[in-house]
Amino acid sequence: MRQSLRWTFLCLTLFTGRMCIRENQFHVEASRSDKLSLPGFENLTAGYNKFLRPNFGGEPVQIALTLDIASISSISESNMDYTATIYLRQRWTDQRLVFEGNKSFTLDARLVEFLWVPDTYIVESKKSFLHEVTVGNRLIRLFSNGTVLYALRITTTVACNMDLSKYPMDTQTCKLQLESWGYDGNDVEFSWLRGNDSVRGLENLRLAQYTIQQYFTLVTRSQQETGNYTRLVLQFELQRNVLYFILETYVPSTFLVVLSWVSFWISLDSVPARTCIGVTTVLSMTTLMIGSRTSLPNTNCFIKAIDVYLGICFSFVFGALLEYAVAHYSSLQQMAAKDRGKAKEVEEVNITNIINSSISSFKRKISFASIEISGDNVDYSDLTMKTSDKFKFVFRDKMGRIVDYFTIQNPSNVDRYSKLLFPLVFMLANVFYWAYYMYF
Repeated sequence: MRQSLRWTFLCLTLFTGRMCIRENQFHVEASRSDKLSLPGFENLTAGYNKFLRPNFGGEPVQIALTLDIASISSISESNMDYTATIYLRQRWTDQRLVFEGNKSFTLDARLVEFLWVPDTYIVESKKSFLHEVTVGNRLIRLFSNGTVLYALRITTTVACNMDLSKYPMDTQTCKLQLESWGYDGNDVEFSWLRGNDSVRGLENLRLAQYTIQQYFTLVTRSQQETGNYTRLVLQFELQRNVLYFILETYVPSTFLVVLSWVSFWISLDSVPARTCIGVTTVLSMTTLMIGSRTSLPNTNCFIKAIDVYLGICFSFVFGALLEYAVAHYSSLQQMAAKDRGKAKEVEEVNITNIINSSISSFKRKISFASIEISGDNVDYSDLTMKTSDKFKFVFRDKMGRIVDYFTIQNPSNVDRYSKLLFPLVFMLANVFYWAYYMYF
């Protein structure tokens, strides 16, 4: 019995040892297999030179790009640029990084320092930075066929030339251009991975003053002194939302024009009331015009649509103030004309009295000389005023007639006509203004 138990224990010991040996051999073989399939740097970087592009000396590297537009945080008319946060993804094939298997592996972003990556830059970028919270926002993913995916999260401020002649009813076309800095078309060829579908996120953006109308992708060539480069272009159109400006500028300026017309219904004798309305509306329009230009470039030579409208409104407000000046001056001239008429009558009476007194004196002198003279035979032509006095009298009479010719006979008609002409002309100006800037 004891002997049988010993043989059984011996057999189990031998069997367990063989199983352990086979299991160790399996783990060793598996580790060797993993070592061959995993892209370990002890395998991949053997003989790898990160300073040489793939296919060095041969065909250019084909780099396919995709873009995700995360946000467009600001669009500045004064600086003529926009700031956007993008996810830039680049794909290319590097035969030096081929490994066995059909898997893909994501590496630590710090390992990008040991690999060749394209020197892509953003054309017309004023400033850009790579996000580094909590680590550098970069991604490296290797595929078994040697394809490399390199992704970055970038915030960039890009120049955008704007035509502000129709501001704020304008549509701006901006671009985001990508190009290789040092590799020309013989070394690197850029392309969009899926055409227009390579760009995502623009259709979901909600901007404060703009609406994205459309966008499309292009592939162009950039000829420079150092070579011919491939350039990828994302072009998108931004249409400004005019409702904000209607409420902020157009409606207040229109109300100021209407307010200036209130003076037409106030009597001409109410000088302080009408003057106060006219001066207040003119100063308010001036303040509104200055405020509308605070967010625009000071050196901009464009005559913008909003400047035209504010100029029209200012002209009507200032015209209403001048209208009262004309009407009030006409009333004063009318009163002065009446005074001149009374003075003229008094002057004619004085002249008649002088002539009559001269005749009486002349008759008395002749009667002393015993010469009988009848009052009917007297020649009155010798009994007139002096030449200088006569010239002054005629000059004043002619000037009075000229002033009377340009004097409005009824100053109240100025207000009566203004009540009709000012609103009518302003409505016609608005029709032509909105028709031109909205449809032409």
